[in-house]
Amino acid sequence: MHAMQYEITLPADYDMGIIRERVATRGHLLDAFPGLGLKAYLVREREDGSPVNQYAPFYLWTTPEGMNSFLWGPGFQGIVNDFGRPVVQHWTGVSYEEGPAATSAPRTATRRRTPLGEGVPPGEAVADAVARHASEARTDGVVASAVGGYPPRWEGLAYPVGASVFGGGGGGGAGPPPPPDEGERFRVLHLSAPGRAGLGAGRRRW
Repeated sequence: MHAMQYEITLPADYDMGIIRERVATRGHLLDAFPGLGLKAYLVREREDGSPVNQYAPFYLWTTPEGMNSFLWGPGFQGIVNDFGRPVVQHWTGVSYEEGPAATSAPRTATRRRTPLGEGVPPGEAVADAVARHASEARTDGVVASAVGGYPPRWEGLAYPVGASVFGGGGGGGAGPPPPPDEGERFRVLHLSAPGRAGLGAGRRRW
C-alpha cells in the first residue's frame, strides 16, 4: 500500500465552487482505475475556518503500477494542465482499517503528521502507531483510516476518514479548524474506491 497526496493552494478569493464542479463532473473517472485502492477528493475552505483554500486529493494505492500509471499518464497531466505541477507527497503504507461507519458515505477527513524523535527506534514507533491506529479506527463515525510513514523526514501520518460533518460553519458546516494537535481537517467531495477491498486490514507485511 502506498499513500499519496498533493495540495493545490488557491487564492483567498477563489471560487471553490469551481473545484466542487470539477469533482462532480470528473470524479467518477477514477471509480474503476486499476491499482487504486481509494481516492478521497478533499478540500478545505477559508469560509469554513481553514487558513487556506485548498484542493488536496488523498490516494491509497494497492500497487505501484497503478500509482505510476496515474502519475505519468493523462490523469495527473490534467492537474498539471489546469493548476501547474504540484509537489506529490508520498508515504509508505503501514496500516489500513475499516471503521464502524464503513458502509457510510465519507464526508470529512483529518490529516495528522507526527515527527519521530531522534531517540525513538523506528520499529517501536511503527508498532505503537499500528496499535494506536487499530484502537482509533474503532471510533464511532470512522469510515476508514490509514497510517503511513515518511523515512526522509522520519514522519508518521494518520488519516482517518469520517462519515459526519464537524462543527457548523458557513459553506456547508465544517466549522473552525481543530487545534494543531488534532490535525488538519478536510471535506470529502467524492470517494473513488475501486480497490478498497484489496487494501486488506491491519499492519502491512514486509
